[in-house]
Parts: sequence; C-alpha cells; structure tokens
Amino acid sequence: MTTPRERYRAQVRAEIKEKAWEQIAASGAPGLSLNAIAKQLGMTGPALYRYFASRDELITELIREAYGSLETAVDAAGETGPAGLAGALRTWALADRQRYFLMYGTPVPGYHAPEDTRETARRIMARLVAACAQAGPGAEARALRFWTRLHGVLSLELAGHFAGMDLDPAELYAAEVRSLEQPELP
Repeated sequence: MTTPRERYRAQVRAEIKEKAWEQIAASGAPGLSLNAIAKQLGMTGPALYRYFASRDELITELIREAYGSLETAVDAAGETGPAGLAGALRTWALADRQRYFLMYGTPVPGYHAPEDTRETARRIMARLVAACAQAGPGAEARALRFWTRLHGVLSLELAGHFAGMDLDPAELYAAEVRSLEQPELP
C-alpha cells in the first residue's frame, strides 16, 4: 500500500520521464535539459531536482527502462535462434526509436552508465551468444558479427538514411540476418 504522497511522487517522476523522452525525440539525448522539463511541467528547476538529483540520474533511469524493455522483447523471442532475436531487436527498435538511440546512438557527453545497466546489456548479449552456439563453434564471434552488422543496418534505417533509396530496409535487414546465418568459409 502506498501513501498519497508516494503516489504523487511516482506520478511526477513519470511525467518528468515522459517530457524527457519527448526532448530526446526532438533533439537527442545530449540536448536533455532538466530546466526545460521543469518549465514544461510548471515547476522551477530546483523543484525538479527533488525528483531527480541530476540530469545523469534521469538519463540512468531512462536507460534502465530502455534496457529492461529490450530485455523483455528478447526474452519474449524465446529460443528462436539468432534470426528470432534479430527480429525481436528490429521490432523493438522500430516501435521506440528514442529508446534505441539513447542506448545505441551518440553517447551523451560526460555521462557514464552505471554497472547495473551494463549488466543488462551483457545478459542480452549472452542470449545472442547462446543462440549462436547452436550453429556450431565460434559463437561469440558470430554473435558479435550479428550485433554489429545488424545494429549498423538498424541505426541507418532508424536515422532515415535509406530515405530516397530504392530499397526496402526490412528486406536489407533480413538479407543481413540470412547472410550471418550461413556457415563461414574456411
């Protein structure tokens, strides 16, 4: 059971995070401004700091949520192998570009993620390594190729770099997945 004060605090924190996501969508994570969020919510900058002690604390909360959301998507993919995990990643990223770019886009100057967020990233990668292990030896190298190549295609797609080109980003992504599933030549 929570008190009215605790519920109010949770509600204001949720509103702050919502405004932060809107700012990130408009100008990227480096442009995140607690004072601008405070102004949008009709409060002073110092008042907002009662809910988040710093910009970095807010970013950390957003990153934790983003990684948790991706981990849920990866877990939902189950034991579908690398292609299933790749599909889960793309579906998740297309559904929420801001979360994807906060995690995998341009780093926020001066921000260093805490260890617990890196641990979630390691668990996600471990799932991919385990899926790649089903294809034979070299699971870590195969997983790393999956991760880097698919993030490359996905980042370009989400940033709009394929606009005006005569290609289907979904098919390009699928072709990369298929090529990565092929056994390597000696």
